[in-house]
Amino acid sequence: MKNIVVGVSGGIACYKAVEIVNQLKKDGYNVNVIMTKSAQEFVKPLTFQVMSGNLVVTDMYDPVDHWDTTHIDLGKNADVFVIVPATANIIGKIASGIADDMLSTTVMVATCPKVIAPAMNTAMYENPFVQANLKKLEENGYHVLETKEGLLACGDEGKGKLLPWEVITQYIKDIVDKDEKYLNI
Repeated sequence: MKNIVVGVSGGIACYKAVEIVNQLKKDGYNVNVIMTKSAQEFVKPLTFQVMSGNLVVTDMYDPVDHWDTTHIDLGKNADVFVIVPATANIIGKIASGIADDMLSTTVMVATCPKVIAPAMNTAMYENPFVQANLKKLEENGYHVLETKEGLLACGDEGKGKLLPWEVITQYIKDIVDKDEKYLNI
């Protein structure tokens, strides 16, 4: 069974990540979810736990009843690591090598293909620093998905809208199932 890690950062598009996790689980993948503190303000971990069938990782410092290094194990065992929605904050952290929460720490350990699905306000998305960070991630082997143009939750119109969850899900499945050079063997 292929292992997919879904990192969820804090944006209004978090609810779409629920559909991605649900579909991947239905399709037979083992899905682990890591949520940032901000993401938990939009969707509760219990929702992802029910959809994935696995405990949701939310904090590097949660007490455990056995010794493990969750961030290392999740990162090393993943066949693909996707961050959806990827906010300007998490994109900036990763591009700068900052690892100060469970999501940013775990993605730094992962050697599998990494997919970034951005979602944010148009002005944020078009900000030159965000664009430079996305380019930096792409140059370092990350799969950076485009955003969709349209009406955003804030009422603005333009780029920055998360791609449809079905498109992101298919992209993940294509990497895991069809492109053998990307798999951890």
